[in-house]
Amino acid sequence: MSLAIVHSRAQEGVSAPPVTVEVHLSGGLPGTSIVGLPEAAVKEARDRVRVAIQNAQLEYPARRVTVSLAPADLPKDGGRFDLPIALGILAAQGHLPKEALAQYEFLGELALSGELRPVTGVLPAAIKVAKTGRTLIVPRDNGAEAALVGEVSAHGAASLLDVCAFLRGAAQLPVAVAPTPGAGDASIDASRLDLDLAEVRGQPHARRALEIAAAGNHHALFVGPPGTGKTMLASRLPGILPPLTEAEALEAAAIRSVAGCGIDFHTWKMRPFRAPHHTASAVALVGGGSVPRPGEISLAHRGVLFLDELPEFDRRVLEVLREPLESGHIAISRAARQAEFPAAFQLVAAMNPCPCGYAGDPSGRCVCTPEAIRRYRARVSGPLLDRIDLQIAVPRVPLAELGDAAPGGETSAVVRARVVAARERQLQRAGRANSRLSNREIQRDCALTSTDRSLLERALDKLGLSARAYHRVLRVARTIADLDGAERVATAHLTEAIQYRRALGCAVC
Repeated sequence: MSLAIVHSRAQEGVSAPPVTVEVHLSGGLPGTSIVGLPEAAVKEARDRVRVAIQNAQLEYPARRVTVSLAPADLPKDGGRFDLPIALGILAAQGHLPKEALAQYEFLGELALSGELRPVTGVLPAAIKVAKTGRTLIVPRDNGAEAALVGEVSAHGAASLLDVCAFLRGAAQLPVAVAPTPGAGDASIDASRLDLDLAEVRGQPHARRALEIAAAGNHHALFVGPPGTGKTMLASRLPGILPPLTEAEALEAAAIRSVAGCGIDFHTWKMRPFRAPHHTASAVALVGGGSVPRPGEISLAHRGVLFLDELPEFDRRVLEVLREPLESGHIAISRAARQAEFPAAFQLVAAMNPCPCGYAGDPSGRCVCTPEAIRRYRARVSGPLLDRIDLQIAVPRVPLAELGDAAPGGETSAVVRARVVAARERQLQRAGRANSRLSNREIQRDCALTSTDRSLLERALDKLGLSARAYHRVLRVARTIADLDGAERVATAHLTEAIQYRRALGCAVC
């Protein structure tokens, strides 16, 4: 029987659905056809595979070759199916034992010489293969990526001939080995990257807000004149966040694998920090394309997305952030393809208070008219601001503090210890960070006295805030209580949480 079956994996978002590669040889005019919704790169595999087999001194059949990629309604793209197609053709001719193929899954693009080239999306495939009990065979350059999944058995191969010899039992393939832990160890702190919070001079109010944001996974906006340390503060946030768990690190790395960005094996367990330029398009920010690819918000999954000069972003670009800020994922739909990418990022933004940057500065240098200031701030919509929990004024630092040789404050390691302890309380109580508490959990964990409830209602009414802001203030208050080790939200926690909604309303006007 001239039929061979080989197992492989497609790429769909950050998932890796199984694909069965069926190869049949029949009589008729020699030729190769590939069916099963192949994209252009997959259709071209027939030429790459034919030449690679011939250059490997193996026989390409002078018969009719039909390759079916099942399921037929799942789009297939890229060169990842070259290796399984070549092995299926060789097995259908009897050059490889068909029974040996059943226990393996294969991914890899073939060069015309028969060498294997790396492909994208190997990490999601390895995660899925680990659950099947099969062994994954990938190009040698993808071996370390596959081995990040500790439960998977994986081998890296340099060429088609190496894989054939392995399947015949004539040679062994090297076992894929994960890189040794180094700078990417989960216990790394910010000082390892020379980004320590102690370097920030002054700004005790902003430092406190940054600690609260880290503890509860809250979104934050820094508002202040140029050169006051807004970017410096944001860049130090990853260094005080709790370490990623193994599962979270794999989630973030899988997105980079799918995006083709490559995985830095020295830092893959660190929380990502993405800072796109304000000229970025909506597709660059949230993802898209004819074949959906992840954008910056997905590449920042489990980490920080920093948007500097927030009003300089196109307003339509900023508006696409509203849904993923709430849901933690983004669904991208195109005419022929749909994909969903995780986007549980922590937004940190920075902006000037006015076009010239000096509104509210004691120097009195601002030359902007009230109308110019209003138009500038209107570039950031109210609904988007409503989703940002902490809005912090960052005033100019006195020159005397800048010239002080003494450390600016606590180190990232000290602050991080408090953040980790507060986050642990949240996980034990609700199983998630405070920023993700549901309304029912807010009623349970953020209960207020009647006096405090009246205080909050009056404050929200005076500030003109929404019902969404009401719940967000309570979440922030709960985080402040957790940092204090308190069981209940007290008046001091609530009043501090309220003041973080006033940066644009009062502090810099």
